[in-house]
Amino acid sequence: MKLFQNLRNDLPAGIVVFFVAVPLCLGIALASGAPLFSGLIAGMVGGVVVGILSGSPLGVSGPAAGLAVIVLHAIEALGFEAFLLAVLLSGVVQVALGFARAGVLGYFFPSAVIRGMLSGIGLIILLKQIPHAFGYDADPEGDVQFVQPDGETTFSEFRAMLDNIDGSAFAVAMIALAILLFWDNVLAKRGRFFRVIQGPLVAVAFGISFQAVTQAFAPSLALAPSHLVSVPAASNFEEFLGLFRSPDWSAIGSGAVWIMAFTIAIVGSLETLLCLEATDKLDPQKRVTPASRELLAQGVGNMISGAIGGLPITQVIVRSSANIQSGAKTKLSAIIHGLLLVVAVFSLPGLLNMVPLAVLASILLVVGYKLAKPALFATMYRRGWEQFVPFMVTVLGIVFTDLLSGIAAGMVVAVFIILRRNYRNSHFLHRQEGERGARHSVHLRLAEEVTFLNRGAILRELGRIPNDTDVVIDMSRCANVDFDVLEVIEDFRAGAGARGIRVTILEPGSTEGAREEELEAITN
Repeated sequence: MKLFQNLRNDLPAGIVVFFVAVPLCLGIALASGAPLFSGLIAGMVGGVVVGILSGSPLGVSGPAAGLAVIVLHAIEALGFEAFLLAVLLSGVVQVALGFARAGVLGYFFPSAVIRGMLSGIGLIILLKQIPHAFGYDADPEGDVQFVQPDGETTFSEFRAMLDNIDGSAFAVAMIALAILLFWDNVLAKRGRFFRVIQGPLVAVAFGISFQAVTQAFAPSLALAPSHLVSVPAASNFEEFLGLFRSPDWSAIGSGAVWIMAFTIAIVGSLETLLCLEATDKLDPQKRVTPASRELLAQGVGNMISGAIGGLPITQVIVRSSANIQSGAKTKLSAIIHGLLLVVAVFSLPGLLNMVPLAVLASILLVVGYKLAKPALFATMYRRGWEQFVPFMVTVLGIVFTDLLSGIAAGMVVAVFIILRRNYRNSHFLHRQEGERGARHSVHLRLAEEVTFLNRGAILRELGRIPNDTDVVIDMSRCANVDFDVLEVIEDFRAGAGARGIRVTILEPGSTEGAREEELEAITN
């Protein structure tokens, strides 16, 4: 089958994403105030169901860090079972958005904002994972907010980290980081074997081995359970099924549930579309994902996740970035990561619970650096302030607030720059000095599209025209002129006589010959 043609690339990438996804699923559930297993359910559904239905070749879906605050308040207000119903209904809304072709909205985000989102996420990963690399694991892996639920901030965590350094965790993180860098920069260039077996897999294997050996022979050096992955363990299949929860269908008439459903659908769809654009930009083959199909896939995923006790699902840039950087070629890697979650959570929780968080921190540190390379900042700076300013506003907004707030700030700046450019480019002004003291001549040629946004610029130019001037307002090349602008021109013509100004207007659609005749008559 065509899906399995790149198995040698997709299998190791799927395994890497699986190891990255486990603590993120648990961390997001913890930050959301939800049962830990609900995060894993969302990861399973996001990997298998959304992975199969999605048209994204490299995107990976799972529980959304950007929704953690919304989920936290929703569970407190509605209760967990009623919240699950809201998740299910949000999936219905997303399916409707997909059929309505609403995915096209994702194409209206400027490139500078998308690149700022990638770099901002990269910096957030770096800042959030450094404490885990030092063995300070008080902050959940999936918490990406600047201000955390416990009142700490991203930067205040560093002060707490310095007071709680764990020597074993730090040593494990540094060795794992050395393995990753050596594998990526040296061994991967030496042979196919080192490209098929990814460095992160070796780093995880080292972490498990370290924990097993130290527990057996040097317990004082072994990592405490708080520094390890903590997957809920079921002793049998019935107990495993008992970890799933059902929505409270009696709350379907609640207005609060429906409001929350629409909130999750809109915010989740926006986060998905943004991550979709960013993932496509990272794709080495530059493939374009059908955005409306992605909304359909996410909608079906949220319907299933809500029905069985899972958190809301979106496409997520951290896992997608790890997937791309691990060499994935097709969506099979996302499906593999979901299947591995299903199998491992049921049959291998003991092995998963020996994976040090410090090792996963080292993997994510590499991912974060690749997203926020200094070279990208230099490139955006060289492109000029119109690209650099919205880029930096997005980066700083994400670092100091959260993902969606940072993107919103970048969009505001980008739209302001677009409006400013539109304001300045509404017309072309040509001044011509008459001979022998004759009257001045001013030729104001309007652009093809003139909207109300151009009203101020045109008012300013008309206000600068001196008395006793011949003025040509040339709209012959205009395809559309808003009424607001026509009103400004008409008001100017009405008051021109009192200032000794003679006004000639070339209407839209004037032929070239007629236009030349009128201009010649005016200038003569």
